Amino acid sequence: MLLNQKLTEQIIKAYYSVYNELGYGFLEKVYENAMIIELRQMGLKCESQHPIVVKYKGVEIGNYTADLVIEGSVIVELKAVEVLTQVHEVQLVNYLKATGVEVGLIFNFGPRPKHIRRVFTKEYQEKLAKESDKLLD
Repeated sequence: MLLNQKLTEQIIKAYYSVYNELGYGFLEKVYENAMIIELRQMGLKCESQHPIVVKYKGVEIGNYTADLVIEGSVIVELKAVEVLTQVHEVQLVNYLKATGVEVGLIFNFGPRPKHIRRVFTKEYQEKLAKESDKLLD
């Protein structure tokens, strides 16, 4: 079973419900508002424009905002672009790294509906940190 599988399935269902109702062509904020309504009607706790603080060696170096955080355990980034690119995926992974949240979803409200699921587990983060430490030795 995938990490947070049941929750991500509910979120994906909400996405397709919104996409089928609104189609494409609106700004991201319109889709964000619709997603909030849909997710809350499903009984899910949904926080919009969640602040993310990025730190380097314990010092705050930047602030970002995740579109949605669901149940405190899934970050959702919404896009309204022609095509999702690797830049969008990297942005999501960086949000996961900065927050410690392990599961993220990108939803594109473009001409064709598309979603991407990314998992950045704590175990994987620890492995990367150890490998980085080895490089420094």
